[in-house]
Amino acid sequence: MLSAKRKKEVVAFPLSVFETADTKEDLEDWLLSQNPDFIKKMRKARRYDIQGKGKDWNLLKKDLCIK
Repeated sequence: MLSAKRKKEVVAFPLSVFETADTKEDLEDWLLSQNPDFIKKMRKARRYDIQGKGKDWNLLKKDLCIK
């Protein structure tokens, strides 16, 4: 029988970020702000929005079945 070894992942935060974060969401926001792929996607979305190519929020909510 093969035993699956799980790779442990470590996430390191600067102490100043950890000390000033009030919630888990604050830490998640900081992690996203450090992720180059996320930043690239947000910049692309912003360009689309500026160019008027963004989707209407109400239509998007309807498409995704969000109230």
